[in-house]
Amino acid sequence: MEFSIKSTAPEKLRTDCLLVGIYEGRKLTDLAKLLDTLSEKAISTVLKSGDMEGKAGSTLLLRQLAGVSASRILLVGLGKAEELTLKQLRSSVRAAVKALPAGVESVAADFASLSIKKSSVQQIASALAEVVLDATYKVNAVKQKSVEPHALKQAILLVDKADQAAAELGATQGRSVGQGVALAKDLGNLPPNICTPTYLGKQAEKLAKEYGFKVEVLDQAAIEKLNMGSFLGVTQGSDEPPRFIVMQHLHGKKTQKPVVLVGKGITFDTGGISLKPGADMDEMKYDMCGAASVLGVFKALGELKLPLNVVGLIPTCENMPSGRATKPGDVLTSMSGQTIEVLNTDAEGRLILCDALTYAERFEPAAVIDIATLTGACVIALGHHVSGLFANNDSLAKALLDAGEKAGDRAWQMPMFDEYQGQLDSNFADIANIGGRAAGSITAACFLSRFAKKYDWAHLDIAGTAWKSGKEKGGTGRPVPLLVTYLMQQAAK
Repeated sequence: MEFSIKSTAPEKLRTDCLLVGIYEGRKLTDLAKLLDTLSEKAISTVLKSGDMEGKAGSTLLLRQLAGVSASRILLVGLGKAEELTLKQLRSSVRAAVKALPAGVESVAADFASLSIKKSSVQQIASALAEVVLDATYKVNAVKQKSVEPHALKQAILLVDKADQAAAELGATQGRSVGQGVALAKDLGNLPPNICTPTYLGKQAEKLAKEYGFKVEVLDQAAIEKLNMGSFLGVTQGSDEPPRFIVMQHLHGKKTQKPVVLVGKGITFDTGGISLKPGADMDEMKYDMCGAASVLGVFKALGELKLPLNVVGLIPTCENMPSGRATKPGDVLTSMSGQTIEVLNTDAEGRLILCDALTYAERFEPAAVIDIATLTGACVIALGHHVSGLFANNDSLAKALLDAGEKAGDRAWQMPMFDEYQGQLDSNFADIANIGGRAAGSITAACFLSRFAKKYDWAHLDIAGTAWKSGKEKGGTGRPVPLLVTYLMQQAAK
């Protein structure tokens, strides 16, 4: 996909389709007014006929308007003018891209000229580039016939000459985020017999070669040398070998402490001996979406070349039942030395993450953020709209929440009071791996917090946001936009 920033007069631009905003109540944007005049009231006439009201996300295609060089005009509903936000614009542009006729290869819009609350030209350009990439994404299905790419090849944003540099920067940022999201989707959508821990390790090495990252992919013997007993307890039931991936994007000053991202990489989760119900178990291929998001972020970092030091840690394995598998009642010894009573083998994500969090200490990090499809309880609490956020530092939590708002990839902070810690008490080990049904997502975060006391830490529970079920089944690429926006904000400091 090619993104272009131009200051050409909209009516003179030769393109397959020009997107033109219409506010609710059939109110015309400035561009709509101009084209309406040139076309002898063609736009206002069709609106008066009742074909379109301007409701958010609605569209209406017009062809061969007099005085306009574009082959087609797609009227795009923006909702109420006084309530237009960047979030609403994203939604309307997504609807417009989905509504494009099959033959459209180039599209243009002047949405940077709209009055949008708390949004600059750079932010608008970034949002548009990202949403166009996302709306044209096609699942990388394993089928005999290759999936045809989307017909759209070029998107043009029209701006004033004075805004060209800011728009180009924004488009670059949005395109980079979009590419990171696409990689995270691709990895999540792959079947688990292809996307194994070994495969994820190779994808990390491929990214490192492409962008010059440092990378280590540790095998089981190396993991054993690190005394990651909790991680190894999860993988021991599977014939598929585990991997521990360490990636480093070192573009900041040598004295700059890194941000460490830790992604849960369970490439398939049966629940182990605590076997899950069979219905929808195929979706447990998405239990590595935390790992996929870290790789997606590194893809974006490579494109942006952010002047920042970032470390990515991915513990990855399968959770399978077998004669070797960890049993309920077993006690594991973590890398930190803390012992863990395994009361439920389906609470395995925290068992691989806790060793990675201990490993993160060696980088003396500025902050550590783990990303995991961790608990069904988080889905019950927050649904599929926002990710759950837990943190031991309020400033870090606020920065992540702000980044999520700006990126249109929201999170919501959940409590993690000391009173919840008691639910993890064990008579036979330092800590139990579950705290009962009540407050399940909170006690899972409390478990992880026991291994993150030496630095500022946040946990994103993406169980409700990492993929969609039903007709639109597939990975979402979240929270790549949130994380990249957060890192851009850190780099700007």
